[in-house]
Amino acid sequence: MKYFLFLTFSLALLSCTSCNKNDDNNGGEVTITTPETRGLGYSLSEKDFSNTYLDLRSALQSNPNISIVAEVNHTQNAQNNGLELPNTRVILFGNPALGTPLMQEDQLAGLDLPQKMLVYENADNNVFVAFNTTTYLSARHDVGSAQTIGQISAALNNIATGVTNGTASENPATSITLNQGISTVVSDNNFNLTYSKLRNSIMENENLTVVAELDHQANAQSVNMELNPTRLIVFGNPNLGTPLMQNKQTTAIDLPQKMLVWEDAQGVVKISYNTPSYLKDRHAINGNDEVINTINTALFNLAENAAN
Repeated sequence: MKYFLFLTFSLALLSCTSCNKNDDNNGGEVTITTPETRGLGYSLSEKDFSNTYLDLRSALQSNPNISIVAEVNHTQNAQNNGLELPNTRVILFGNPALGTPLMQEDQLAGLDLPQKMLVYENADNNVFVAFNTTTYLSARHDVGSAQTIGQISAALNNIATGVTNGTASENPATSITLNQGISTVVSDNNFNLTYSKLRNSIMENENLTVVAELDHQANAQSVNMELNPTRLIVFGNPNLGTPLMQNKQTTAIDLPQKMLVWEDAQGVVKISYNTPSYLKDRHAINGNDEVINTINTALFNLAENAAN
């Protein structure tokens, strides 16, 4: 994989919450505020934030089948821009042998790959490890019949529970529909020119930082699999993403922002991205309409410029 690191166009947060009461070691009650984001899997950690994150990174690094693509410290990025955000970090990682079959079923699954794990500490000082479930991926991309979907599900749950010493829970994805929240623009240019124009526009924008680039087709070929041209670019702007994460921390699982350039079986080149309004709905973000509109305009302009 071709990896580029750091910074973010953050969007993340402390998802819709339901509060439970647990007893602490002294017999008192501790509030556990669990995420309610649709299609989100999560595990409550018995460790503090730093140790949870370090153990997650170590677990991923020790697996020879997994490659870490990027690490995004949303909290540090916020601070670098004079903003505040509770502990919130994301690791992007992948295994082409498991992910490629999903994209062979639906190339748009490349918009939600590589996998991401979010570690965050909420206002109650609860630390969670969270991830998008395979139920969510299946509902959004119709990849439930992919031969590796069961392996991916088991791997995500095992990593989360192993790191937290807790149990994994999954929020339902029943309200997620096929390709929900994905905006697609058809390009007049060939695949390489479309991607090049998109990348140049992002690189030349002083407000944006490229976090990672992935050539899903090349990664598929590295494990002797075939995939139509499919490339992902991940980029961010903390000044826009942080306010959303301040509102709902779990938004971080869908950030930094991503744009997928892909060529379908008929040779049509397309640019796809997650609409900000979808992220607002999925994570129950309150207000922030001006920020949402700004992000939407920026993404639309990037796509249109690359397509024309």
